[in-house]
Amino acid sequence: MIAQKEISIGTAYAIWTGIGAVGTFLIGVIFFEDPATLARFFFVSLIIIGILGLKLASPEGG
Repeated sequence: MIAQKEISIGTAYAIWTGIGAVGTFLIGVIFFEDPATLARFFFVSLIIIGILGLKLASPEGG
């Protein structure tokens, strides 16, 4: 709720779902022995780059 005062709701939603996806991936790798391939880490890093890009490109200006 507090974050929404600083950024738009669309950006906030994308950021929170991205954080959830990355966190779930990391928990799966660390605690549940999910495959930790280079390709999976590459694509998770694209999610992180997308989150940062959304924040920096927002009208409020990162």
